[in-house]
Amino acid sequence: MNNLGFQYNLDMNEDKISGFLVVFFGFFLLLSCSNKNGDKDQLPNIIYFLADDLGYGDVGIYGQEKIQTPNIDELARNGMLFTNHYSGAPVCAPARSVLLTGQHMGHTPIRGNDEWSERGDVWNYKKVADNIKLEGQRPLPKETVTIGNLLQKQGYKTSIFGKWGLGAPETEGVPTKQGFNYFYGYNCQRQAHNLYPLHLWENEKKVFLANDVLAWGTKLDSLANPNDSKSYKKYQQNEYAPEMIHQKALKFLEENKSHPFFMYYTSPLPHVPLQAPIEYVEKYKKIFGEEVPYIGDRGYFPNQHPRATYAAMISYLDEQLGDLILKLKDLGLYENTLIIFSSDNGPTYNGGVDPEFFNSAKPFKSEYGRTKGYLYEGGIRVPMIASWPNHIQSKTKSEHISVFYDVLPTICDIVGIDNPKGIDGISFKSELLSEKQKEHEFLYWEFSSYNGQQAVRMGKWKGIRQNIFDGNMHIELYNLEMDIKEENDVSNQYPNVVLKIRNIMKQEHKPSKNKKFIFKQLGDN
Repeated sequence: MNNLGFQYNLDMNEDKISGFLVVFFGFFLLLSCSNKNGDKDQLPNIIYFLADDLGYGDVGIYGQEKIQTPNIDELARNGMLFTNHYSGAPVCAPARSVLLTGQHMGHTPIRGNDEWSERGDVWNYKKVADNIKLEGQRPLPKETVTIGNLLQKQGYKTSIFGKWGLGAPETEGVPTKQGFNYFYGYNCQRQAHNLYPLHLWENEKKVFLANDVLAWGTKLDSLANPNDSKSYKKYQQNEYAPEMIHQKALKFLEENKSHPFFMYYTSPLPHVPLQAPIEYVEKYKKIFGEEVPYIGDRGYFPNQHPRATYAAMISYLDEQLGDLILKLKDLGLYENTLIIFSSDNGPTYNGGVDPEFFNSAKPFKSEYGRTKGYLYEGGIRVPMIASWPNHIQSKTKSEHISVFYDVLPTICDIVGIDNPKGIDGISFKSELLSEKQKEHEFLYWEFSSYNGQQAVRMGKWKGIRQNIFDGNMHIELYNLEMDIKEENDVSNQYPNVVLKIRNIMKQEHKPSKNKKFIFKQLGDN
């Protein structure tokens, strides 16, 4: 007892001693309960805000000169900006699978945009409106362990707002069966090719909006004047999905302010089609002036002012991030909330988007073949900003090489959860806290679309193998410290580096159970 600072009179009578013990142990029990509850209260809220097809150079703080992103820039000033962060894949669905499972593309279940077309005419919007069996993508397996599963077990209320793309309705892959308490948004990434959709999903319920069915590939009327704003009226309907989704996210914050939450905010912006509220477009029309209208191709909707609309979509996204931060402050939650902002892959090249005009992949190449869909830097190096008051030092920059599959172990590390078996990531919690950080020996990607690709980042070296399905097994080698645009293949000069990368590619690739993601050239059956 003396060790606790208490002094006893050994001559105290038995009643006094008993009374004291009752008071002491009552106090001790109260203190223990308070500490336990306090620990739970100290679990940080977590918001992971994921843009869709936002390029590394599309954000002001990363060098964008034409599009204004004040809230994203302010987030960076209040936290840490990463310059060497990578998506898990160069397109939507597999990037999300890597993020949620902590497994790279050689191991994660979903390794491409699998539209599950065996079910029928899945791109026919009118048929999909009447037949739920045609909506959504092939699902994550039932046994998948996601960030959501892990955080639920730790007492978090988990949610997703935006685009899912990892499991069709009525399958084991829907968000509510993959670790999320609440979901509002697009189940199907094809449906997200219209930002004024017929419906969204709330958990497992289909919620119809005050919009009409607008079929994929709907073109301008044959006699319409492409320079007349009235010609585009049908592409601007009543309920804008990004706004509907955003309001649900704000409501979730209000309803869950009293216990720890995880918000996975997967905005459909600025993914095409080019659709944005008129007032946001008007702002950039004044800046960019008259434009050549985009008349539509590859199924994407026409747009009279494509550059102004693309910029407007990013500014709208930026404003929504600002809204979330303001709401956190109003609710007294900001100080205890970790916010991570990123993008699922590099900028797109179609649908009327002009990545070269905006230099969207800056400082990497912004042309077709070097952005979305490809494993060059412009396709997979993405912005990442992390803010956490009193934990992450403001106005800091990190050159730590990290990737989507690091997010799961980082969150586990922060909230005190053991990592699940079979993950490939390394926690970057120490980097966030400006402590000594463990480094990756290498990062690995593979992608069975765009004719088959593999890539490895190993320190300053980047190895890429493309056109695998044509039988090409040559590995291009780039020194990123000297050649950030990957223009000079130096594989002939460093055969030992190439050999090491080749061995990593062989070691990290495991055949997929989905035949669509098979590489016969790598020995898959």
